[in-house]
Amino acid sequence: MGRPAYLDADALAAGSTAAVRRLARGARDLAEVDAGVAHCRACPRLVAWREQVAVEKRAAFADQTYWGRPAPGFGPSDARILVLGLAPAAHGANRTGRVFTGDRSGDWLYAALYRAGLANQPTSVDVDDGLELTDVRIAAAVRCAPPANKPTPTERDTCAPWLVRELSLLAPTLRVIVALGAFAWTAFWPVVEAVGGTAPRPRPRFGHGALVAVPGTDISLLGCYHVSQQNTFTGVLTAPMLDGIFAQAKALTQA
Repeated sequence: MGRPAYLDADALAAGSTAAVRRLARGARDLAEVDAGVAHCRACPRLVAWREQVAVEKRAAFADQTYWGRPAPGFGPSDARILVLGLAPAAHGANRTGRVFTGDRSGDWLYAALYRAGLANQPTSVDVDDGLELTDVRIAAAVRCAPPANKPTPTERDTCAPWLVRELSLLAPTLRVIVALGAFAWTAFWPVVEAVGGTAPRPRPRFGHGALVAVPGTDISLLGCYHVSQQNTFTGVLTAPMLDGIFAQAKALTQA
């Protein structure tokens, strides 16, 4: 993914939250948001970790070239549903370059999207596998793979301008945000103004199936347990539960 002309590489490398905010705001469409995300170096800890993983690799992928950069969003620019996750997996999106691609969490997510009629195939292996999404876009609250899958609040806030711009560009068609896990649910409320909304007080609590009409908008926030191995292996999240969430999300786009 080549760097677009509007990006100031020095500003991105400087690690300034203000610079990221300015660059995100300057993106004219989602393609420029995605390109900006892919070149961001604003969080030193995350940059170091994602690049270390890309060099050391997992043994099963030793012969592959890792992406080793932030993972942009994926899906059409007129989507009515946004699936918001936590962050890329070290050997998933950090390897393949596409969000929720090449790991077990993605296996669950894309299979469910396929069953819901929102994807043209049930698998997501690499960026050239022919996968296409319909009416749904997928993004992460933090775009770099974090150590132990735990971004810091500062890293979340530094990355937030990319989500703000993505939401503002999606706003004309967006009707449902499916928050995968409490982190994504919490990350949405500080950026709710990007879609013209306001955060209620007190903030609504996350839960599987929790549903909140975002004040000031036609958008609903729908909670879903994350498709992590910890949840799917233990039965905290089952395929029927996930199918129910996407059936509800589709119904809400028609409301």
